Amino acid sequence: MTHPIAGVLPVLQTPFNSEDEFLVEDLVREIDWVFETGAHGVCCAMVSEILRLTTEERMQLHRLVVEITGGRGPVIASVGAESLKQTLQFAHDAEEGGCHALMAIPPITTALPEEALATYFRSLAKEVDLPVIVQDASSYVGEPLTTDFSVRLLDEFGPEKILFKPEGNPIGPYLSELREMSQGKAQMFDGSGGIYLIDAYRRGVIGTMPAVDLLDGIVSIWNAMEAGDDEAAYQIAGPLTGIVALQLQAGLDGFLAIEKYLLIKRGIFSSAKRREPYAWSLDEETRAEVDRLFDRLMTTLSSQ
Repeated sequence: MTHPIAGVLPVLQTPFNSEDEFLVEDLVREIDWVFETGAHGVCCAMVSEILRLTTEERMQLHRLVVEITGGRGPVIASVGAESLKQTLQFAHDAEEGGCHALMAIPPITTALPEEALATYFRSLAKEVDLPVIVQDASSYVGEPLTTDFSVRLLDEFGPEKILFKPEGNPIGPYLSELREMSQGKAQMFDGSGGIYLIDAYRRGVIGTMPAVDLLDGIVSIWNAMEAGDDEAAYQIAGPLTGIVALQLQAGLDGFLAIEKYLLIKRGIFSSAKRREPYAWSLDEETRAEVDRLFDRLMTTLSSQ
């Protein structure tokens, strides 16, 4: 079955037990809730703690997600790594394991010249049959990709093969620049927890890749924008973007700490364990503000 790579495609959080192993039952609850909430598919990416997994765990996670999803929607695998050999290993395994698309950030340990970046992404595109989503996550890891570079990749491989998830600042203007320079051909996704979703939607994204913790709010905003209901979208976005702003202040660790806290609060996760080391944990005053905003979000959603 062919699944369109579009719509609301949340990035899964990876649940761990006290022995630092996958909590498969929590992952099952998470994926079931994703589809019950009205999302269109699932992704593994930065907030899946991909960069903190071993090679074997990373490939195991992709295969587990495909198995648990069971054909309900597309599964996008994160394959970006520090060497092309690693990236291709992850990509081939994801393709063989039944994933429907790949997403890759550039290597993050060095600022590569564009010639090296081109070799990296071209090799990935040529080696696998799946679509490749080029992720610029430079607002929290790695170096930014230029619009010229993205358009050259798009021109070489076409819009069905090369798609984009721009998360380098300023995100909105970059989306518009890529849209204009590609003459509307670039298929783009929103990220960054959904804090810019309304603006990104107006700039032409075909989908959004938030985390799972606020997914009911994200789905409601997406559906409201599709229906042209700005009032509903802005009402939901108020408390939702307030929570994401608190996540953003501590970068990737801020997202992970608050997202896992909320997944426990929702009864989806049984453990908030993260892979160590990490730089930030949720303090009591931030937790209290998250709770206040979350209550407002739930009240708003229940009134829609």
